Amino acid sequence: MILFAVAAEKSLGRLFLAGIGPGLLLVTLFGTYAVIRFRKEYAAASAAYAKSGTTSAILTRDDFTLAERFNVLPRVIPFVLLLTGVMVALYGGYATPSETAGLGGLLALALIALIYSVWRPSDLAPILRSTIRESTMLMMIIGMSLLYSYVMSYLHISQSAAEAIVAMHLPRWELLAAILVMVVVLGFFLPPVSIILMTAPIILPPLRAANFDIIWFGVVMTIVMEMGLIHPPVGLNIFVIRNVAPDIPLSEVIWGTLPFVLLMMAAVLVLCFLPGISTALPDLIMGPDGGR
Repeated sequence: MILFAVAAEKSLGRLFLAGIGPGLLLVTLFGTYAVIRFRKEYAAASAAYAKSGTTSAILTRDDFTLAERFNVLPRVIPFVLLLTGVMVALYGGYATPSETAGLGGLLALALIALIYSVWRPSDLAPILRSTIRESTMLMMIIGMSLLYSYVMSYLHISQSAAEAIVAMHLPRWELLAAILVMVVVLGFFLPPVSIILMTAPIILPPLRAANFDIIWFGVVMTIVMEMGLIHPPVGLNIFVIRNVAPDIPLSEVIWGTLPFVLLMMAAVLVLCFLPGISTALPDLIMGPDGGR
């Protein structure tokens, strides 16, 4: 969103406010799907247990007293402190997004040292080894993705695709659909940063001419680009999950993400029919955007 705001010359605060409504919409869709999926699997496990006596971990029920629940709350405090420190540094203007990432790592190490009394370098060795292993895996994927995006940029593939869509002079909604399909296809191979840098200067003028709200489009485009992080072949978050839970096969992780990709598509359709979900809050707080 930060990069899109710069590319579109729009207010970052307005763009962030515009993302709250769609964010809540996605949380609602994901939560509803999770509840339905759990109930379906629980019913299937219960039927299997009643029929053959085969038990399942999903049937295990843990009951906690109110006191036990409150006793667990202090364990959340370090995560709250970490999140608060990062958000204050970022939105308070004390650090750039890249610097904030480093600050988050230092705060995590400080909390580990204070809470678990990990002061000696030898105690940090397992943590650092795990961090290096995961970071190397992610950096290799990101590096190859950036190399691929450089090749596509050098050959003007992404720019040519965007220019071809603009040159078709499509009607308003057909233009939007063609651009979003292009972003989805580019998301198969490129990270969101590369997509914005390559296509934004070309697609934003015709979208403005078609009277689309650029802030609204920025939110929609962000959702569509985030879909690229959870579907193959690049799907960076797929490999993150695979590394966090190595006992789960990669194919199962990929199939497990597909319902959420479909739900994100549904969210985009809802935002097309009800753009006020995105634009109402920034217009209410900051006033109407005169330069749409």
